[in-house]
Amino acid sequence: MKPWRVLITRPAADSAVLAALLAEQHIYSSSLPLLDIQALPETPEQRSLMLNLDRYCAVIVVSKPAAVLGLQRLDQYWPQPLAEQHWFSVGAGTGRILADYGLSVSWPEHGDDSEALLALPKFLDTINTSDPRILIMRADVGRDFLAEQLRQRGAQVDFLALYRRRLPVYPTGTLVTRIQQEQLNGLVVSSEQGLRHLIELAGEAWPTLASLTLFVPSPRVARIAQELGAQHVIDCRGASNQALLNALNAHAAPTV
Repeated sequence: MKPWRVLITRPAADSAVLAALLAEQHIYSSSLPLLDIQALPETPEQRSLMLNLDRYCAVIVVSKPAAVLGLQRLDQYWPQPLAEQHWFSVGAGTGRILADYGLSVSWPEHGDDSEALLALPKFLDTINTSDPRILIMRADVGRDFLAEQLRQRGAQVDFLALYRRRLPVYPTGTLVTRIQQEQLNGLVVSSEQGLRHLIELAGEAWPTLASLTLFVPSPRVARIAQELGAQHVIDCRGASNQALLNALNAHAAPTV
């Protein structure tokens, strides 16, 4: 059986961890980060949000960069975090960063998306107050589904934008050359923005690369990928390293 040879596209540090895990399983990977994380300067409005952190019944952290940068802000304004503050994350990786810091944090056991968090009983119990106020720590732009759903339920939602995600600058043809030279037969993206950056970097070559197997983290991203022309999409049912490994082991690599 032909082995998988995949392109991983997470930020450099995350890709290094994933590559080591795949290597242990004798799966070849090549790293080409498609998300460059740039911390944003703090604004007066953001400072006010942090100083009034105790007014929120729940704080949601949507990614690892948001967790790291959010904890830096927390150190600055709340060196002794409120014991009763409820923290939630969309995924286990993000949640563990918060838990290692000492926060009381919960996350869905199954699923790494907003839909899974909205179904989490502890989260629903936490926001079941007369005037729920929720803070979401995230990038400067992102999916608004979670906030929209919470507002429909009567919650006041504020955003704390901690970073921006940019496509790193690569020489023209880098993506195609990498795939051809290393004979890669699979592409891995961990978010919608990662998918869009992949297509942007591919440029005119995307119709050709779209025939490669594409691993995505959720049904929503799978649907978007198919709408954008991807022909063979595998939903990993999560953005974690283990979710990708499970998907690679569950599906045979193409024979040609």
